[in-house]
Amino acid sequence: MSSTLENLPPIVDGRQSETALKVQRGTMRMLRERFNFCCYAEVSLANGRRADLLGVGPKGEIWIVEIKSSVEDYRVDNKWPEYHEFCDRFFFAKPPELDGDIFPDDQGLLVADGHGAEILRNAGEDKLSPARRKAIMLRLTRLGADRIHQLMDPGPQVTL
Repeated sequence: MSSTLENLPPIVDGRQSETALKVQRGTMRMLRERFNFCCYAEVSLANGRRADLLGVGPKGEIWIVEIKSSVEDYRVDNKWPEYHEFCDRFFFAKPPELDGDIFPDDQGLLVADGHGAEILRNAGEDKLSPARRKAIMLRLTRLGADRIHQLMDPGPQVTL
């Protein structure tokens, strides 16, 4: 009996609301279909923060997307400026019912549901240094391989 990765359910760690999962799915779809990005959900960064989504483009560009599902979710989370040093572009992603006016005007903004997403405001570009890009790419390579391994053999967990 064989299974392909495309038929496996998404990995959910229980911290995301149903709304956040829909925004995640739609954003990942848009990044893959429109920009040919490969996306990782829930990526631990070297500074101890965890990016909701991290996408890698075909030329090695790195975008981080911070998902906000409600006004309260945005108000209690002030760690998002710390993501900038780990990406070339930073975006917030929100569901359609959340007012986009709560987000800073100088940050990228996406609107997403479970089917797709649209860019409401593009993010400025701030290129990563080559050393930082290499470190992130190595971390993502190991993370991706480990996630596939855990799908194939859900034995003991390893922290990367």
